[in-house]
Amino acid sequence: MPVEFLGIAATHNGSETSPRSGAAFDKEYTLKLARAHEDHGWDRVLFAYGSGSPDPAPAAAYIASRLDKLRILLAHRPNVSYPTFAAKTFATLDQISDGRLTVHFITGGSDHEQGREGDTLTKDERYSRTREYIEIVKRIWTSHEPFDHEGEHYRFHDFVSDVFPVQQPRPDVSFGGSSAAAYAAGGAEADIYALWGEPLEKTAEQIEAVKAAARAAGRTTPPRIQVAFRPIIAPTEELAWEKAHRTVDAIKARKEQGEPAVVRHHRRGDPENTGSQRLISIARSGERYDRALWTPTAAATGGAGNSNALVGTPETVARALLDYYDLGVDIISARGYDLLGDAIDFGRHVIPLVREEVAKRDAERAARGPGTLVEAG
Repeated sequence: MPVEFLGIAATHNGSETSPRSGAAFDKEYTLKLARAHEDHGWDRVLFAYGSGSPDPAPAAAYIASRLDKLRILLAHRPNVSYPTFAAKTFATLDQISDGRLTVHFITGGSDHEQGREGDTLTKDERYSRTREYIEIVKRIWTSHEPFDHEGEHYRFHDFVSDVFPVQQPRPDVSFGGSSAAAYAAGGAEADIYALWGEPLEKTAEQIEAVKAAARAAGRTTPPRIQVAFRPIIAPTEELAWEKAHRTVDAIKARKEQGEPAVVRHHRRGDPENTGSQRLISIARSGERYDRALWTPTAAATGGAGNSNALVGTPETVARALLDYYDLGVDIISARGYDLLGDAIDFGRHVIPLVREEVAKRDAERAARGPGTLVEAG
């Protein structure tokens, strides 16, 4: 099936390698970056969430009202609003965007970060809350009659919304995580399951865990799989690796200076979330895996978020992404360290290569008939 590409909808030009030059919400830059994605073959962009960051929902509405094709992945933490309110917000944004919204629900992997906005639940309690939250939002999106809800975390009566999504029966729900609790919640509720880039063998294990959780929840169709990387590309392999080492040096320099963009996730020792712990463990076991996966970028940030790199020429990185496609990954999340320049370069030089080869493989698979596997190149 066709592959999709997810970029980042940053609200300013700062990254782990360079400080921002303006305000936290730079309206002109936000639009410029989103338009670069739309103009260079990307399918959608992520509006991320942070406790002190600009609110992603109005930022997403701003972009949706100005661009025609680019789809939106809106990150949302259940602790920040009641599900009745959130469901209306999402439906309104789906209306503004003419049906281009997907919602990514974040349970929260750091007690410290969650506590910044008053969330005192334990990690297991947060997963329970997120699952209940998603169930409520889905019902609000699709129910035209008032209903009551009496759950573990939420209680309300006689609620019905007067605003519904354009997408029918509802927008897709995205979810991520690498713990057993995450697999159980996302396997049951998610249309898209998001993973951070790991070696092929470990990614295959995670995909199987998600599928098993979906089967345990009684689903016949598992979530689609999304995997995230930090691509570092250049015209030659030598230049790409020089660029990769410069990138890590810049991350380390900013971390040593205490820059918040690098250290904000793990101010208090080792990370609490399983995904970051896995990235650190993989980095300790080796720097290079498979065709192009490189772990020092993850090690330099303490496994903070999407941080494993794919390094090489556009052709090398495209072949690496196709290896993941062959595992069953059909949504590629990617963002560079020069957000604007890398979005343009990746869109120009990598996305067409991947799309062309995926179309070729899909055609070959269709010609061979159902149930036939195509070997990786």
